[in-house]
Parts: sequence; C-alpha cells; structure tokens
Amino acid sequence: MEPSVVSYPHLSLCCLPSTSFSSPILTHLYINVQDFDDCLFLLDGRLSKLTTLCIVVYHMDTLEKIVHNMDKLLNLKCFSLKSSYPFQEYDKIVLLLRRMSNLEKLTLNISVYNRNRTIDVIDGTHVQHNILDYMPRLRSFIFYICTYVEPAALSYKLSSEDIQQTLTNIGLYNASSMINYCAGVLNFAHGVRAACSIFSLPFEFDYLQSIGNNLPNIVFSYVTYLHIRDIIPFEHEFFMRVARSFPLLKHLCIWNDESQKLAGLMTFPSDNCQLHSIIEYPHLTILDIKFSHADYIEQFLNETKTFVPCLTEFEVFFDDLKAATKDFTREETRRNCSKVKKITTIDCVVHSKDLCLYFPSLYK
Repeated sequence: MEPSVVSYPHLSLCCLPSTSFSSPILTHLYINVQDFDDCLFLLDGRLSKLTTLCIVVYHMDTLEKIVHNMDKLLNLKCFSLKSSYPFQEYDKIVLLLRRMSNLEKLTLNISVYNRNRTIDVIDGTHVQHNILDYMPRLRSFIFYICTYVEPAALSYKLSSEDIQQTLTNIGLYNASSMINYCAGVLNFAHGVRAACSIFSLPFEFDYLQSIGNNLPNIVFSYVTYLHIRDIIPFEHEFFMRVARSFPLLKHLCIWNDESQKLAGLMTFPSDNCQLHSIIEYPHLTILDIKFSHADYIEQFLNETKTFVPCLTEFEVFFDDLKAATKDFTREETRRNCSKVKKITTIDCVVHSKDLCLYFPSLYK
C-alpha cells in the first residue's frame, strides 16, 4: 500500500507561479491538495521528471482556472487519485488520464453524481472505452468508483448482476459491484438515489461509503471508516455482517431514518440463536448516529446486543441518548458508554450529575 497522507493539510497550489513550486529532478510525490485544479497545475510541466504521483483531492469540482500546459505525461508511470466527496466534473478526470499513455499503475478512489448531466453509471464498459483503451502499458488497476443516479430517470433496470457482467467482459475478474438505494446523499437534494459501486479486489482502501443491506460476502480488511445508508432498516443481523466484513472498523457513520422492525423482538441472549448473538466491534472508536433513527442508539449501546469496548466519540441527538439510557440510569447501556470522551450533538446538552456518572471519561 502507498504511504498515507490523510493527516496532512490540503495545499492550494494553483495560484502560485510555476517558479515557486517546481523541480527538474523530483520523481515521486505524495500530496494532499485543495481542489482538482491543484492536481492539474502539478502536471502542467513544472515537475517534468515526475514518474509517481499519489494525490488526495479535497474538492474535485473546480473553479475553471486556466491551466496552460496540457501536454502528454509520458514520464508518468504510477498515478493515484483519491477523493472522499462526490463531485460532478468526472469528464475532466478522463481527459487527464488520457494524457498518461505510458502509465503502468493506476489507482482511483472517487464518487460521482449527475455525471455530465446524464444518467449513465460508470461500469466496466465505460472504464474500458474511456480509460483503459488509452493506457496500453497498464499492468495494475486498483479502483473504487461510485456513481450516484436517480432511479426514476433510468431507462433500464439497474442491477448489480448487469454491472458485474461489464467488469467480467473486460477481463476484470478480481472485481465486484454493489447497488444500494439511499436517501440524503451528500451534495444532493433530498430524495432517493441509487449508488452504483465498482471496485477491485482485494479492496485496498480505508474508506467505504453508501453501503446498505445488500452488503456482499466480502472481507474488507483495510477499511477503517465506513458510511452506511439505506431506505430499508438495518436489523441486528446486518450489523453482524458488518462486524465480520470490516474487522478493523474504527469509524462508523449510519444514515437511516427507518425504525428497526425486529427491535422489539430482541431480548437477553438465552441460547446460541444467531438472532440473539452479541456483536463485538473491538476497534470501533467513533460512532456517528445523528442522522439515524433512535433505534440504532439502542442497537449499539445496549450490551445485550452490541459490545463496543473502545468507543470514545459519539455523535447523536442528546434527547435520543437520554431516552435510550433512561436519563442515564440504565444498566444495559452503561458499559458501552464508560470510555466515551466526547459527545457531539446538534441539540443542547444538559449537564447533570447522572450524566457525569454515566460518562466518567467525559470529564477527565
């Protein structure tokens, strides 16, 4: 895996003259930048000997700044582009990649919405015709590409099987696909969207988003940050699958407004029935449930359902937290709260003696 640059600040380079940021000898660069224009400026000729560029971009949609040099990047052999936020201007990435005809290794981790104001999804056929055909020397292609589309606008039924077949057709046998229907997607107006994801296997990224109940039977060994969302409730069995599929999970964000249908059936475990098995997330430190139904607070804090021994940060509606813990007196939810050092809420936190006793690590 390539060196991580996630913790470094995002640099803005596009306003600097080429003489203030250039090198005739630099061959390898790992960098975080503010927007996609910064990526283009790095490849405008000021780093003429660059063979490896691994770049994390904060904002992919650009401000239409002028980039003067758009020549072929014949020296570039390895290119990695990652961005966590969905963006629109995907076609600009395609144009950039087509300048890299001698590329031997390509890594892409991107998510796209309203692509070119069309309803197309990025599948294997698209990847072949628009990217891979322009890279005859490519030996390694590591990718996670998610496309958000409006299901009502599709002229055909979007199925994971059809998307998977397009990957097989172009020889990407170590790849998989998922389709999930979700609401409240970042940068979208409210409403349901289909999230179509294609990715290489094994999955080599630490971040995965827009995953729902149709989670495939795959172990994502490197993922530490997971964002799940669906228009169908997440039941206990789903969270069991999440624990198995993401063994190193540290940060979990849940977006789901639907109440758990089986929540009232859950009881203290009295046998080995899978339905009543206690789920353990041994590495989970951050849990974000502020955009979810209150049932998911119960799901994660009730120790008869879930054990989170390392939970230190919690994002939640305070009133929902009070209800789930019975005004910070409930024994079944006390242990999972004992190590929490930070609570982030949208509503007002009312400090009390019971709150202090219930979250002893909060005031250390």
